[in-house]
This record gives sequence, structure tokens and C-alpha cells, in this order.
Amino acid sequence: MSRQKILLIDDEEDFCYFAKLNLEKTGNYTVFTATGGREGIELAGQHKPDLIVLDVMMPRMDGGQVAQALLEDEATRAIPIVFLTAVIREEEVSKSGGRIGGRHFIAKPITPEKLVESIEYYLSLDKGTE
Repeated sequence: MSRQKILLIDDEEDFCYFAKLNLEKTGNYTVFTATGGREGIELAGQHKPDLIVLDVMMPRMDGGQVAQALLEDEATRAIPIVFLTAVIREEEVSKSGGRIGGRHFIAKPITPEKLVESIEYYLSLDKGTE
């Protein structure tokens, strides 16, 4: 079985490092990380990940702007995006079924185990299985 590709775009380098480490430790994922929006857009175009985990609040180019750029590019528009945010608490995300405004969200802070579980869940949604 081939590894699924995950692109993590978050301005917190430590978070990227530990998330990548924990996801790749499962043996199921190849993880690419970007600490800025432009870099993330470039990596998405290069690697065509199976899922993008995108921080909402970043300097220079926020998650909404990155998502818009990805949606406007024919090469990346079909890649599912899950937003990552510290603005919304886990309880709020859980109550809304993981969606806010029609978009999927993961609340920060998040444990490595919960991150892996969330990514597995969102990847299964894209395949039509729940």
C-alpha cells in the first residue's frame, strides 16, 4: 500500500516538525510541511497531496487566502482542505460535526494521536467512507 501524502501548512515550525514526525511514524503518510502560504501553494502544486491541513491564522498570507489560491488553480482545486485553528475550541468543532461554515476544522491545541485520528477521518470522507 502506498503512503498518502499530507501537506501541512502552519507558521509554527515546532508544530510542523512534531506533526510530521507523528504522522510519518504511523507508516501511512508522507508529510510535506510549509511555514508560509506561498511555500504551501508551491508544495501543493508540486506534490498533489491527498489532503492539506491548513492553519487559519498565519502572517503575510492567512489560511483563507491560501485556500482561495488553491481553489483558483486547476491543478490544486480538487485537493481537500482541513483548516487548523486555535480560535475555535474543540467543543465547538465537535458540536458542529467538525464543520464550520461548510468547511472542515481541527481545533488547536491537538494531541499527536488526535491529529492522526482526525486526518484518517478526513481522508476517509474524501473516499466516500465513514
